[in-house]
Amino acid sequence: MARITVGVSLKMYFGHRAAREWLAEVADIAARSEAVADGRVELFVAPGYLQLLPALEAVAGTRVRVAAQDASEHDAGAYTGEVSPAELAEIGVRMVELGHAERRRMYGETDTVVAAKTTAALRNGLTPVLCVGETERMPVGDALAVAAAQVSSAVAGAPAGRIVVAYEPVWAIGAPEPAPADHIRALTSGLRSAVAELPGRDGSAVIYGGSAGPGLLTELGDDVDGLFLGRFAHDPAALREVLAEASALAALRERVPA
Repeated sequence: MARITVGVSLKMYFGHRAAREWLAEVADIAARSEAVADGRVELFVAPGYLQLLPALEAVAGTRVRVAAQDASEHDAGAYTGEVSPAELAEIGVRMVELGHAERRRMYGETDTVVAAKTTAALRNGLTPVLCVGETERMPVGDALAVAAAQVSSAVAGAPAGRIVVAYEPVWAIGAPEPAPADHIRALTSGLRSAVAELPGRDGSAVIYGGSAGPGLLTELGDDVDGLFLGRFAHDPAALREVLAEASALAALRERVPA
């Protein structure tokens, strides 16, 4: 199946009530989307920790997957304030965002930490959404080397399992516009090739994040497997528009197999 993956992170923008209202709208959008219902478009949402259980309740009966925004490298123990990947899996969370640039910058997460968390996620049956990307503008070849090395480091020694690589050039996160389309295409297609060479990663995807919004998926076409959305998708109407684009792209890929 020519599946397109679309994810949305709420970061810490919404309070509890606002998140519940947003999740209810997303569940309704997903239920009305034929492509989400039949699996041609994979939709996942990453709310805050306190919103995970309400999110699971809101999307019950749909194919929307719920993701956590981070998880510990440990399954259990004396780790005050941490969130166990084993418990996330137990309650029904299916994916977990790891290695985001904000975690690296604000909390000092290194490639070693991201690798340990990736191993823990896969060990517990969670699909890691690995955020990778260069910190500043640089030539395509150099940027690809940086991002590919981050992916390789994250999965080295980890159990087999699908991963979703979210290419997010740090300099484009929160910017008024995404990175130039030619740059994105070169990086995502290069990362696809790199991931395809990794053993035990069948079914993996490479998506783009970094000020992604409506219109971008259509512009990128076959060079990307989807988008990781932030603030633009906090408006349910914008998310609906992106899902329509994803549905059209999935249908096109079914007619013209890669």
